[in-house]
Amino acid sequence: MDITKFYASRDEKPLDVIKADGGFTGIFRTMAFVGDSLSSGEFESTNAEGGKGYHDLFEYSWGQYIARAAGLKAYNFSRGGMTAKEYLESWGAANGVWDEDKAAQAYVLALGVNDLFGLRQELGSVSDVDPENPDNNAPTFAGMYAKIIQKYKEIQPKARFFLMTMPRESLKYRDNPGDMLKLEHAKLLYDLAALFDFTYVIDLWKYGPVYDAEFKYNFFLGGHMNAAGYLLTAQMTMSYIDWIIRNNPEDFAQVGFIGTPWHNAERKW
Repeated sequence: MDITKFYASRDEKPLDVIKADGGFTGIFRTMAFVGDSLSSGEFESTNAEGGKGYHDLFEYSWGQYIARAAGLKAYNFSRGGMTAKEYLESWGAANGVWDEDKAAQAYVLALGVNDLFGLRQELGSVSDVDPENPDNNAPTFAGMYAKIIQKYKEIQPKARFFLMTMPRESLKYRDNPGDMLKLEHAKLLYDLAALFDFTYVIDLWKYGPVYDAEFKYNFFLGGHMNAAGYLLTAQMTMSYIDWIIRNNPEDFAQVGFIGTPWHNAERKW
């Protein structure tokens, strides 16, 4: 057995190795997915008159694909059209996402599309965040997104957080205003990951495929993904988390103690 295949490799990029079985993502027993339609397995239908229908089929969400592949329990804390603002102000409480009996060992946050391209909310910066009191956060996307993390940290203090960037649609991203806004969103997520402990970035903008016309032909159904697209997203997400774990073994040594009163003082929490 070549055990070195399970260690970090200096030259390996996050998605160089695709782990269809989840790899070390399977160390988590519970994982919650905070997001919008693309986190909800939303399919787009068209009737005979050309009318559109939008259907959140959670069984097809990439979070549930991860659950089945990695053998963990997944919570879909998501809905088509979701924004950080709505999540905090109404939808979250109405749907029990803050309930302590739903506390997860890990959270994957995939918000930003509807906030920045729908509401056109101000992106903001890490300076909009009060690390000591989330109620003081500014009402920008940055402040609200950070408040979601902070509220979950109150429920599960040692949870691990994975912040997902938005993929770009063109190799010539500097000519694409949307891709440039996604890049600013990605930079914000890195700043937030540096602000909070045990928080990491799943950077699909940098390391993921370009969601160009050929990609969408294969993996989209209208403006949303098809079943193959959601499965591919699950495999990319699991592989990226596996890579993060292998590159930060000290950060994940005590995952089994998350949600318990126990820890090992000789190892990094």
